[in-house]
Amino acid sequence: MTTVGIEAINAYTGPASLDVRQLFEARGLDLRRFGNLLMTRKSVNLPCEDPVTNAVNAAKPIVDALPPDARERVELVIVGTESGLDFGKPISTYVHEALGLSRRCRSFETKHACYGGTAALQMAAGFVATHPDPQVRALVIAADAASVAARNTYWEPSQGAGAVALVVSRRPDILALDAGANGYYSHEVMDTLRPRPDLEAGDSDLSLLSYMHCLEQSYQHYTERVVGADIMTTFDYLVLHTPFAGMVRSAHRQLLRKLKRMSPERIEADFQARVMPSLRYCTEVGNVYSAALYLALCALLDHGDFDRPRRIGLYSYGSGCASEFYSGVVAEGAAARLAALDLPGRIAARHPLTIAEYETVSDDSLHRMCGVRDHVFDVGGYEHIYKTQMEGRGLLVLGEIRDFHRRYRWS
Repeated sequence: MTTVGIEAINAYTGPASLDVRQLFEARGLDLRRFGNLLMTRKSVNLPCEDPVTNAVNAAKPIVDALPPDARERVELVIVGTESGLDFGKPISTYVHEALGLSRRCRSFETKHACYGGTAALQMAAGFVATHPDPQVRALVIAADAASVAARNTYWEPSQGAGAVALVVSRRPDILALDAGANGYYSHEVMDTLRPRPDLEAGDSDLSLLSYMHCLEQSYQHYTERVVGADIMTTFDYLVLHTPFAGMVRSAHRQLLRKLKRMSPERIEADFQARVMPSLRYCTEVGNVYSAALYLALCALLDHGDFDRPRRIGLYSYGSGCASEFYSGVVAEGAAARLAALDLPGRIAARHPLTIAEYETVSDDSLHRMCGVRDHVFDVGGYEHIYKTQMEGRGLLVLGEIRDFHRRYRWS
């Protein structure tokens, strides 16, 4: 059977960040709930950024690193997002153009809340596995940008910004997917939703319960597909969709209680050993929606022990809902390939926003949202941040919207 998986991976986590405790205090939120997040900071996009710029800025370093013949063999671009900018036009068209990829290429967008990135990855893997050209490649990007609709709610502190890009091929230098090792579970539920560009709604308790239920059921389906699979011995690490790290801790605890009836002490030790390494970036970046699982994968690569190939279990969840538990083997040398892109350094270098700066950036960000017809993006309101974080760095930024058409430029 053809081996397919992730050849290259990179994340973009935005140019600015905000202290989450500071936001709790400014909003008058109950600090007794702060500890449940297991977060310190969250990433924030500038108003001249949107899902397209996040996607391109994540993908460009790994696309540019491909040899010319390999770039020509990128025949599929899929962007998984719940932050689409049009009911008809996918953001993949902008991404494809900005990256200068061959026009002999399929291009489209996938949407199912936070599951969209996994839907894109699995679709790309099937495309590559069955393609007659063994050198064919697909580019998958999970990209989102939080709106400002959740201001003054308990959703706001966890909302992050960014994207993760994956090159999928028959050279899985990062992660070789276990063919056929996939468990699914989906049903209709109104847990979280974005019915309008200016509204994010839902029931956080229902979403948590649905997430946990789907983890159990998708893993159960996985064990029916993979005879002999065991949650404790089959996987060296577990990587779970991470809206916030506290949610992952609760889900992991419930799963091991039900499957293994383990003591709280043993569960916590397992969490620290097999799960916590994947949460290191999510605690500093926040929820990046369709990219959250793959940012967790990046964190695991940078903070796990990969002195040899190791099998990992991955769980993807999207509100509404769809879920999938699947697995793969992290290749020897994968951690070094990601380390060369210095993701920890880029996260640490973000501009720390004051609350006043955060409010200014949030107000101006209304102009980048879906449905805006005409706007010119003047960086004057946050010029000092733009100059230190973006100017001269060759990042894609949003320059203007003219008759709904978005026009981008390089910083």
